[in-house]
Amino acid sequence: MKGGRKHKTDKRRMNKKALIVGVALAVIMVGGAVAAVLMSSPSPALNKDNNNEVIQRIVAPISENVPVLAADGGSSNITMVEFGDYQCQYCARFHNETKNQIMNNFVDTGQIRFVFKDFVINDLPSDRASTLAAEASYCAADQGKYWQYHDELYDNSRGENTGWVTENSLKQFATRIGIQNLTEFSGCLENHTHQDLVEANTQLANGIGLRSTPSFVIISNETVPIAIEGAQPFPVFKQAIDDVLANVSRT
Repeated sequence: MKGGRKHKTDKRRMNKKALIVGVALAVIMVGGAVAAVLMSSPSPALNKDNNNEVIQRIVAPISENVPVLAADGGSSNITMVEFGDYQCQYCARFHNETKNQIMNNFVDTGQIRFVFKDFVINDLPSDRASTLAAEASYCAADQGKYWQYHDELYDNSRGENTGWVTENSLKQFATRIGIQNLTEFSGCLENHTHQDLVEANTQLANGIGLRSTPSFVIISNETVPIAIEGAQPFPVFKQAIDDVLANVSRT
């Protein structure tokens, strides 16, 4: 599978069954290669009775300070959710090579919404740098700068555990994007104010069977979810989104 960072602690085999219990997923074939995958069995906590609840958790904004990327007031019922880690080199590749094409072609035109949720897989016990970077993004969100900070992190990404994520560097990024109250930002970061939020996002990703970053789920109210694993090229995402749009228009 191209461009996906496997979960380091995962020892279970992928059984190609379901991402969410009772919800089938589409598989996209591009150039003979499987670009979307059916992930391994989810947590026992997920069952047929709470599928709708889980789907709503996937597509919902992380918090009121983290806006969904959308045009026309976010009226589209199709949502693309990225699960990523700020130290993941393939996540940075998606950010640098593909995301803007998705934004220009589908988000800015009002056809889909875009949501990012943390899936921390690259932490070391000594520094938990991926978690720290994600926490910093929500400290920026407290001052209305979530997406600016999100972009700054990926623009400066230097891969896994190379030392580029520190409290000092994260504060420098805040200065660059124009965070007004640096004292508040620093206190938020040093006190790990949003640690629970980052952990909840990661638990959600694990609970629905995701195993690598970046992973994407495309969900609408009228079609089965589609999962795409890895920093695939834009045509893979375009085909998947076009298929969902076509199916929605026929229903």
